[in-house]
Amino acid sequence: MMRHCRRQITDVKPYRTGSLGLSAEDLLPLLMDAENFTPSSPAAARTFFETRCLPFLICRKDGSSGFVTAFYEPEIEVSDRPDEIFRFPFYSRPNDLIDLDDGNRPAELDGSYAFGRLHDDGLIGAYPDRREIDQGFLDGRGLEIAWAKSKVDVFFVHVQGAARLRYRDGRIGRITYAAKAGHPFSAIGKLLIERGEIDRAEISMQSIRAWLARNPEQVDEVLWHNRSYIFFREAAVADPEAGPIAAAKVPLLAGRSLAVDRLIHTFGFPFFIRAGSLTHLDDGRAFGRLMLALDTGSAIVGPARGDIFTGSGDLAGERAGTVRHDADFVILIPKAAAGRFD
Repeated sequence: MMRHCRRQITDVKPYRTGSLGLSAEDLLPLLMDAENFTPSSPAAARTFFETRCLPFLICRKDGSSGFVTAFYEPEIEVSDRPDEIFRFPFYSRPNDLIDLDDGNRPAELDGSYAFGRLHDDGLIGAYPDRREIDQGFLDGRGLEIAWAKSKVDVFFVHVQGAARLRYRDGRIGRITYAAKAGHPFSAIGKLLIERGEIDRAEISMQSIRAWLARNPEQVDEVLWHNRSYIFFREAAVADPEAGPIAAAKVPLLAGRSLAVDRLIHTFGFPFFIRAGSLTHLDDGRAFGRLMLALDTGSAIVGPARGDIFTGSGDLAGERAGTVRHDADFVILIPKAAAGRFD
């Protein structure tokens, strides 16, 4: 992964610097050293980082601990044409969806909006949300990549940001995040807790899916609570064992890739994540791993907030769906840059 990051920085485009102030240039010497290093043991790998980096515990201003969830790459049965069974599309990015920045963002859209709609008259506004798109806003524009059987499956692919597509003729495809409509992410799990439908201690992807299956007449209302809508692009599946391409433009590796708040952190930096109560990812042992910040997500907000990539397929989904744990976040900063934070 570190080799891929180095190539992205030097050969394509450096990662954007987060508000913490760490840049791709700060990271590059560590990545170059790692490219020529093959650890002979876990102890050797630990020594490699200890001699080149200083650890900084990230502490929240309110004194509470950090928090981790997990994500995975679903595998979904799809069709390349719609019929009475396969009715729910995955869309590619529309041509009237534009990137927003401080120079073109309308005053009525706050700074969280990274995308908007360019109207025919040249004005910019908010893009239609999940409800409007589900009700046909994009019909007839030829943006469909594939169709799934279930709108709930499509929704959870939006939450995960990527999927493997298994076509009816046996072909395997892949879609990955391309853009979003721009609206903030609103967790439907939180909505169901507030309504008293699911106990807070029982909330998980599995319990949410089970509730939706039991209450089909309420599916649209609950899903539309999350106005955020994701658009995808097709990606090649050159290596079926490799994970999806992350926002950092490198393949994700299960158990070692972390999604972080991109506005704060810079892709490629190593983190040590320690979550004593998270045990089901490591055969009963408390979770404690070195990970690389390679991805981001609408729900991943704050300096000590992360999303662990658990892999692809149903088993990875079972593992990811119940991760909601307090965690310590330790960022490893190369010594040359660490002096700015003493």
